[in-house]
Amino acid sequence: MSHAHKNRRLRAKFDLFAIVSIVVTIATLAFIACTVLTIVINGISHFNEAISSDEVIFSLRMSVVTSTVSTLICLILSLPCAWALTRTAMPFKRAAETLMELTLSLPYILLGFALLLMFSSNAGKALRDAGFAVVFQPIGIVFAQLIVNLPFTIRMVRTAFDGIDTRMEFVAKTLGASPFTTFRTITIPLCRNALISAFILTWARGMGEFGATLMLVGVTRMRTETLPGSIYLSISTGNTDTAMATAMIMLLVSMATLVISNVLNKPVEASRVSPIRPLQRRK
Repeated sequence: MSHAHKNRRLRAKFDLFAIVSIVVTIATLAFIACTVLTIVINGISHFNEAISSDEVIFSLRMSVVTSTVSTLICLILSLPCAWALTRTAMPFKRAAETLMELTLSLPYILLGFALLLMFSSNAGKALRDAGFAVVFQPIGIVFAQLIVNLPFTIRMVRTAFDGIDTRMEFVAKTLGASPFTTFRTITIPLCRNALISAFILTWARGMGEFGATLMLVGVTRMRTETLPGSIYLSISTGNTDTAMATAMIMLLVSMATLVISNVLNKPVEASRVSPIRPLQRRK
């Protein structure tokens, strides 16, 4: 068999693989598109009715407020956690990473059940008697979103920190900058867009969280009702039109957050980072 004939057979095999890959991709995209179109087609006809409903507006406001609060807490906690995991010799680092990955893989309803047991314990009852009730209360939604999103946010921030050039941090330290100054003036500016993207994606996940919330606070109409909870209640009462219209609202929110995240998720040029001024040595 000639060398040219072998090359033709090899190209034919690769072409066949390319054709199969394209067919599988088209079938997959068709399945996803049908799912999205089902929400759009069934929800758009009752969209105006949904956005004028007091219950839907309440659930939208509840989702926005709780997601914003929990996302801010996630970002505040994830910054030092990601720094410790990527820039320090923290003990048991591998165990900490495994714990976070394990939390990400657990079903959300199981995480909510764990929170329910925690806040139903003697310590949780003491908090309730002190005026800090969590179970079946709106504040519990924030805790449910935290347990679901915090490991996710830490992983995203870690990825952002790992993706920057550490040589600039090293130069800053050699010029006398403290670790916090290096963190504030070098690390954060270099991955600013990635951090904003992490904030937006975490916020969107909080808007759609339901399993842990259902277990910890339940779904009480006009009290602990978020957008996913509103869909759940509408389906439970047979009001599928309102459920699909509410799903349409969530789809629009997800689309907006995805577009903003993609726009912002670009590396910051090194020239835009604030320079570090050498610190004067004490005499």
